[in-house]
This record gives sequence, C-alpha cells and structure tokens, in this order.
Amino acid sequence: MDHPEYREYLLEFHQVGRYVKVSAIDPITNIEVSIVGDAAATKAELERVAVRKLEYVLRKKLGLPNPGT
Repeated sequence: MDHPEYREYLLEFHQVGRYVKVSAIDPITNIEVSIVGDAAATKAELERVAVRKLEYVLRKKLGLPNPGT
C-alpha cells in the first residue's frame, strides 16, 4: 500500500456562517477526518490542514512511521 502522502483524497467544504467544515476522505480505506476552520482562511490553507490530519490518521492506523521521527 502506498504511503499516505502519495495518495489522492476527496475533500468536501461546508460553510456555516463564519466557519467551514472540511472533510477529507481516503477513497482506498474510507477513512474520514474533518476539521473546522475560519471562513476567512484560504481554501488552500483549510485543505492543507485537513489533508495533514488525514495523513496523520492514516499513518497511525497503517502502522507507518511519522515523518518527523
């Protein structure tokens, strides 16, 4: 199985007032995470945070080492 950082993910953005919920889904494992961010943040920044969280969860569940260790 590929390392999480080399995969493509599905992203969903849902704005409610001043906040945006971003869901990131790995289509291979069906693992989903979500974050809530400020609607004033850029789409790229919200996407980056959601993808990093998803990659963290994938590495943890797949038993892969953290890149920072």
